[in-house]
Amino acid sequence: MKKYKISVRSISPYAYLIPSLLVFGLFLFYPFFKTIYLSLYKTNKMGQAKLFVGLGNYKDLLTSPSFYNSLFVTVEFVVIVVVGSMLLGLLGALLCNKAFPGIRVFSTAYALPMAIASSSAAMIFRIMLDPTIGIINKLLKLDINWIQDPKYALISVAVLTAWLNSGINFLYFSAGLSNIDETIYERAAVDGANSFQMFYKLTLPGLSPILFYTVVVNIIQAFQSFGQVKILTQGGPGESTNLIVYSIYRDAFFNYRFGSAAAQSVVLFAIIMVLTLIMFKLEKKGVSYS
Repeated sequence: MKKYKISVRSISPYAYLIPSLLVFGLFLFYPFFKTIYLSLYKTNKMGQAKLFVGLGNYKDLLTSPSFYNSLFVTVEFVVIVVVGSMLLGLLGALLCNKAFPGIRVFSTAYALPMAIASSSAAMIFRIMLDPTIGIINKLLKLDINWIQDPKYALISVAVLTAWLNSGINFLYFSAGLSNIDETIYERAAVDGANSFQMFYKLTLPGLSPILFYTVVVNIIQAFQSFGQVKILTQGGPGESTNLIVYSIYRDAFFNYRFGSAAAQSVVLFAIIMVLTLIMFKLEKKGVSYS
């Protein structure tokens, strides 16, 4: 039998990973497994596990109309946010793809949302949507209570979130456009291709890796949206904006049902993981890296 000698040189690279592993273990792995553990228990008001119920918390969720409403509202919210933020980011990147006077001013303006905290933006947005003094109603000559009407509350929060996420999408798409060879557009123009054909046949395929990445990132970010919901609607009116993340927060810190909140967290993690795996499966068919 061969004897393997362990030298300092062979293990020294792994020693450099210890600080990172400690940080990940403390702030990522431990909370993750602690959440799974709590989801199997009924807890007291301090969040301490007291009564083992197994899958009882999950069974309660699957029979709860409120939970299914949160799922539906969250999916609707995610679709609006992802589509809106990507369209805004792509439009801004296309407009700033050509050199013209003041390009830096416009680029800064389009990227600015990424530097604004969601809580600050939500406070400003709340004033803009005020039914009496808000600028939105004054400009559109309407009389709508945007964040207190169930028909408009979710859309209002989603539009704000889409705008906040559009800044980073703008940077992603701008970087992707800069990597596309300009000569292919010149050859396409000589062949008689119009602007729409060049966008559909050249720009989108060239951006496919960036598009895939931004879709995945935006879906994950949209599922995790919390601050704007907390400040604008607190999950209301009714449960029209009760996203899963806010439902977790409300169950844990208002109703002191930490076991139920933990079970919802595990379900949310499973949903995001499954969607991510599906996206990576679809990547092989729709993404071109050439």
